[in-house]
Amino acid sequence: MYIKRYTIAAFILMALVGGYVFSYVTQDSTTLELFGIPLPSLAVAIWVVVPLLILYLASVFHMSFYSMLGGLKARKYEKDYDKVLDLIVDAYLGKKDRNHSFKTSPYSLLGKLLDNSTIFPNGEINFQFDSEKTKKMTTVLDLINSIRAGEVVDLKGYNLDPDNELVIQNKRNKYKKGELKAEDILSNPKKYAKKLAQEVYVDFVKDASVSAIDKYKEFLTREAFDIIIARVNADENTLEISNEALIILLSNLDLDTKDYIEISRLAAKSMIPEQRIKLFETLSNDKEEAVDAYLYTLYDLEMIEPANALLDISQPDEYQNFKAYRALKECGKHFSIDLFV
Repeated sequence: MYIKRYTIAAFILMALVGGYVFSYVTQDSTTLELFGIPLPSLAVAIWVVVPLLILYLASVFHMSFYSMLGGLKARKYEKDYDKVLDLIVDAYLGKKDRNHSFKTSPYSLLGKLLDNSTIFPNGEINFQFDSEKTKKMTTVLDLINSIRAGEVVDLKGYNLDPDNELVIQNKRNKYKKGELKAEDILSNPKKYAKKLAQEVYVDFVKDASVSAIDKYKEFLTREAFDIIIARVNADENTLEISNEALIILLSNLDLDTKDYIEISRLAAKSMIPEQRIKLFETLSNDKEEAVDAYLYTLYDLEMIEPANALLDISQPDEYQNFKAYRALKECGKHFSIDLFV
């Protein structure tokens, strides 16, 4: 009930009651004592209205008090709502180390969920908010849409880490537009995320020199090494690199047997056979995972005797696929070695 309306209704009621008593009951006056203290003589009609006035004042105080408490509670909800909006913005931005405190239970639960969540819009978001409080959210969503569209935006005011996905994509957009050079990224590992540097390194090794490749080898990936090995003695962007340098590069990768075989298969396209054989012979001496690749290389180059000699000194349960290939070959059956790896 609104206090103003309640006040008007209360005074109308008091006037009606007082008027009725004065007009139809009695017009006499009387005095009352309160705790032994005589009060002024007043009309009976006024004394009848006094309890109503006291009740009115008490009820107004009661309503005002709880209205104030309700206002304080509503203010808490409003402040928590503002925090939730900020939290949603932080979740959209993918910020780390979020720890917000809330004063209301419902928002506290929602806040804990958002504090440990990253929200990335699925599809383009093109709706707009009219509320001034959600203006920041609108701005962030516009930034996300722009980054997804391949544009470069200013993210300096959001204090995001270099490994933040939005920052990485924004720098990636800048690199693709030619506003950022590959070596600018590779030479500043603290400024740019390693993930981005590894992607850029893949492009960088397509025409980089051996010294430049070695300089930033910390960003080497299997994809980048495949490009390097394909350039050895190739017709275009030829790369003259020693086996020792290749082995050093390979030491930066965690490879299994299949990886080494695939590398040998790629090397077969342009690498000189002698260098290829020597490379995998050296690798097989140091890494057991590379022995299969060495056998594959020997059989692929029709170096039958060295391959057979290696199989002869192996354990009976080792390299069964290559032993099967040798047995078929000895029987006059000719199959591609690729079928056995």
